[in-house]
Amino acid sequence: MNNKLDKTIELSAWIITSLLLFKYVPKNRIREAHISFLFKQVITWLFGLLVVEKNLISYPNRLFFKKANKASFTFEYFVYPALCSLFNLYYPEKSNNVAKLIYYFIHTSIIICFEIFAVKYTNLIKYNNWKWYWSFITMWLTYYVSRIYHRWFYKDRSNNKRISYNIFK
Repeated sequence: MNNKLDKTIELSAWIITSLLLFKYVPKNRIREAHISFLFKQVITWLFGLLVVEKNLISYPNRLFFKKANKASFTFEYFVYPALCSLFNLYYPEKSNNVAKLIYYFIHTSIIICFEIFAVKYTNLIKYNNWKWYWSFITMWLTYYVSRIYHRWFYKDRSNNKRISYNIFK
């Protein structure tokens, strides 16, 4: 595979993701986006290292921290957390359950489509003992857990509402 293409894609991911954050994170919600970002980093750090150490996935061409970590710094620690921030900021809280289900599906599917492209046409990611649907499931679950955390963190403290673990709330 073309190493130059891999570097171009990885740098483009940084630029595009940064632009998305600058454009779509309102100034009055930067802290909220930051909390989602950091929480998603914790989750992806755990899952990312687990799948890499179990040799389920490998990242042959990495631009950053090649010797410090076997996971992809770009995707595990920047792109996914940034997209999760946007996911939580724009979650359709007042929509019906079908709209919320579609929201989860679209966000997860976009990431997985890019991942499948990267597996097929680059050396940025390689599935060793992994399938795309495992990525879809784990991504969906991490979005779900981050949504629960986001709702818990920003719950209405004035009347101590209890948090529900319903996926659609």
